[in-house]
Amino acid sequence: DVIPPYWRFYFNSMTWPGAFITVADMLNTRFGDMQPISRHYDAMKRWMLFMKGKYMENGILTKDTYGDWCMPPESLELIHSRDTNRITAAAVISTPFYCYLAGKMAGFAEMLGKTEDAAFFHQEMALSTKAFNDRYFHRESGSYANSTVTANILPLWFGMVPEGMEDRVFENIVSKTEDECGGHVSTGVIGIQQLMRTLTEHGRGDLALKVAANDTYPSWGYMFRNGATTIWELWNGNTADPAMNSGNHVMLLGDLILWEYEYLGGIRAIEPGYRKIRLKPYPIEGLDYVNCAYESVSGRIESSWKRYGKRFEWDIVIPANTTAEVCLPTADGFEVKTYGSGRYHLSSKVE
Repeated sequence: DVIPPYWRFYFNSMTWPGAFITVADMLNTRFGDMQPISRHYDAMKRWMLFMKGKYMENGILTKDTYGDWCMPPESLELIHSRDTNRITAAAVISTPFYCYLAGKMAGFAEMLGKTEDAAFFHQEMALSTKAFNDRYFHRESGSYANSTVTANILPLWFGMVPEGMEDRVFENIVSKTEDECGGHVSTGVIGIQQLMRTLTEHGRGDLALKVAANDTYPSWGYMFRNGATTIWELWNGNTADPAMNSGNHVMLLGDLILWEYEYLGGIRAIEPGYRKIRLKPYPIEGLDYVNCAYESVSGRIESSWKRYGKRFEWDIVIPANTTAEVCLPTADGFEVKTYGSGRYHLSSKVE
């Protein structure tokens, strides 16, 4: 009853109402604000139980209305693709999101001391993950369903891939992005939420940088090169039917800004409200410098680095009354130390 009428249109899929759960989690992480979790926990739990009771079949959540909305079609004139090899099936999207949200709910229940609920949601994750892998995972190829980037990236990012098979699944994401798509995106608003971070987390930050820097279709640079000052709803927003083509549709931005702050700059929260911080930048070859600052509720955090060939120079600022797990990039990975508040200059050799 409290949902505005204009939002009800969207609430037929798992991902849209799940935004309430992820926003509550974000407010706690960014600002240390537990109130949205404690105040709305019962409503969030009822939604999860409703989805399970109405749309769950043998561990597979079958309901999703819009799919990977606005993935790049095969023709610049089309709004929606007609090529089934490009389309990610409904359950291949909704089931991983159910697992992901069940994990968030388990964490909320633990915060609130609801041990039975926490056990229930952990069990939901386990049962649904098994059902999803049994039905959609092709072990011989290391791919899910029809092996779209979205089909593979959701279970990989949400931790659903069978142990030891993560690299195989990632190889399919890279192959599709790099070889078939020439370093361009092939996802809509769902897959793009994890693309940049997944590529970087698994060692292909160079490919993420290529995706970010492209200015040919489909890419953010293509939008800019064609006069866009905001993000279009469609990757081909300059040529597709304008009947369904918002010129200001931030969802297609995906995780680009998160990637810039948390992976290029390397600023992340370990504890709510940035009381404890992780500073872990990825000095991607081809990128000479990054200047990054975030005004957290605990104070201003800064991470600015330059790369001179294999030499890495890094200046950081850790705000008062906080500590930081500082991960200095090296040729062998990361050298991890804990620092208190203050200004520091660090240097190392990288690959």
